[in-house]
Amino acid sequence: MTKTGIIFDMDGTLWDSAASVAASWSEILATWPKDPGRRSITAEEISSVMGQTMTAISQKLFPALDSEGQTALADACMDYENTYLREHGGVLYPNLRTTLQELSGHFPLYIVSNCQKGYIEAFLDYYQLHDLFIDHLCWGDTGLEKDGTMTRMAERHQLDSWYYVGDIEADYRSTQKAGGTFIHAAYGFGEVLDAPYRIQALDELPSLMKKICL
Repeated sequence: MTKTGIIFDMDGTLWDSAASVAASWSEILATWPKDPGRRSITAEEISSVMGQTMTAISQKLFPALDSEGQTALADACMDYENTYLREHGGVLYPNLRTTLQELSGHFPLYIVSNCQKGYIEAFLDYYQLHDLFIDHLCWGDTGLEKDGTMTRMAERHQLDSWYYVGDIEADYRSTQKAGGTFIHAAYGFGEVLDAPYRIQALDELPSLMKKICL
């Protein structure tokens, strides 16, 4: 029997943490000793860079700093962000737990994200969702581009086939490169015009997977 898994993106797919991330980063920016060129950041700015690597995000948001300064500030922001999210959470997309429970009865579920270490754990801890996911990997774990992290997850769990649920064009390209099948979470942050499958809400996923696989 073939083993088919579903791998989820985080931001714009399972939840929207932009407001909480912006609040936590703004606290760090307000007291950062070397002038970073700004003392606050908005949820809209955070949303615009969701899904990118931390290096790309720091370059875009902190252009006034050199690469060393960008790295130091981004590291501080990400460390505090994890703590903040464990205390405040984000915004889950509707019917998340019931949808994941239904899916987990038929498919092993995983998470792959371009985030830092601790971010996925903060999400799972705050909402007590550890029981629904077999495993998770992120850029902070592997140091790889997203397609490389996807491939590592698929190989680690010996998946014969897998679907990646994500919301931006970069997710689609990474899925293609890694050999998976992409499902566009159209309710998220981005458009993916060529996606082979599309859902307008998270709770549409079980019926789509039944049509495709069962």
